[in-house]
Amino acid sequence: MRLLAGLAIISVFAAAAPAQPGRPATPVGYTEARQFRIRQSLTVPGSVATNLTSLVASEISGLVEEFPVRDGDRVEKGQLLARLRTRSREIELAATEGQLKEAEARRKLAERNFERARELFDSGVFSRQQLDDTRYELNAWEGRVENLKSQIERIRYDIECSAIKAPFSGVVVARHTEVGQWLGVGDAVVELLSLEELVVEAEVPEQYFDSVRPGVAASIRFDALRGRTVRGRVSAVIPKADNQARTFPVRIRVPSDGLAVGLIAQVRLEGLSRRGSSPRAVTVVPKDAIVRRGPQAMVYVLDGDGTAKPVPVQLGAAAGDWVEVKGPVAPGTKVITRGNERIRPGQKVQGQPVEYPAP
Repeated sequence: MRLLAGLAIISVFAAAAPAQPGRPATPVGYTEARQFRIRQSLTVPGSVATNLTSLVASEISGLVEEFPVRDGDRVEKGQLLARLRTRSREIELAATEGQLKEAEARRKLAERNFERARELFDSGVFSRQQLDDTRYELNAWEGRVENLKSQIERIRYDIECSAIKAPFSGVVVARHTEVGQWLGVGDAVVELLSLEELVVEAEVPEQYFDSVRPGVAASIRFDALRGRTVRGRVSAVIPKADNQARTFPVRIRVPSDGLAVGLIAQVRLEGLSRRGSSPRAVTVVPKDAIVRRGPQAMVYVLDGDGTAKPVPVQLGAAAGDWVEVKGPVAPGTKVITRGNERIRPGQKVQGQPVEYPAP
C-alpha cells in the first residue's frame, strides 16, 4: 500500500516538467516554518436547527376571507399570511364615529351651559347646587367622548389586525386554517420558521467543557450536500449535561444559504484541549504554502542551492493563517508562499521573505 502511495506521489511530481536550464531565477516569496503548540480538534455529529420558529396566531376572532400562502412558501417580514372578514367591524366603526360626533356636540353644549352657570353663580342668581349640576354634566360628556375615542381606536386596531402578517422573514412549514374557517383569539394560522438564524447543534463530551467557549472556530461538513463544508463559530454553550451520555449541547451559528433545518452535519471544533491533556508541539506553515496536485498536498521548499524542491505533506489542524504539516518539514525550513503555483520542481528561484501574523 505504501509503495502504491509513493508511486502516486512520484507520478504527481513527474507530471510537472523539470525546469529548463539557463533560464533566469524566478522571484518568489518564502516564509520559515515554525513550531507551534497546538490544541487538538474534536469531531462530533450535529444537526441544523433554527433559533427562531413561531406559531403565528390571530389576535382577534373572525372568518378567514383570504389565505394566500402555502406550505413551503418563503415569505418576507410584513407579508400577508391571512386576512379576516372586517365588514361587521367597519359597520361598528361607522356607528361609533356617529356616536362620537353626537357626544362632542353635547360636550360643547355642556361647556356653554357651565360657563353661563358660573356667570350666574358669580352674580348670585344660581345656587352652588345648580353650578355643580352643570359641571357634572360637562364632566359626563367629556368622559363619554374619551370612551368613544377609545372604542374607535380599538375597532381600528382590530381591523388592522385582521390582516395577519409575517412577524419575520422565513418559510411556512405548516398551515393551521383555511378560507371560510372561523378563528378565535389566539388560534394558530401558520407555523413559520426563520432561515436567517440557523445554528448547528452538537453534543460535546464533558471532558471538553473547559475548552468550548463562544467564539471557538468550527468546520461543519454536510454529506447530504455532496460534502459541502461551511465555517462557523460557537455562539452558545448550554451548561446542562445529559445525565446518561455525559455530553452538553453547543450551538454554532452558520450561514443559511442552501441549508435546511434537520440536516445532519459533522462538526469539527478546533483548538480544544481535553481535560488532563496539554497542547502538542507541531510544525506549521502558512496556508498559502500549500499546493495541491489532485489529492496530494505538498509544499515547495527553498533548497540551499536556490532551487524549488517539492515536499509531500499531510495536513493537520489549522491555527489562523497557518496549518499543521506532517512530513519532512522542520521548523526554520523556508517554504515558498508566493509564486508557488507557477513554479516547477528543481526550478531556479530567488526568494524574498514574506511575513505572516503569528499563529
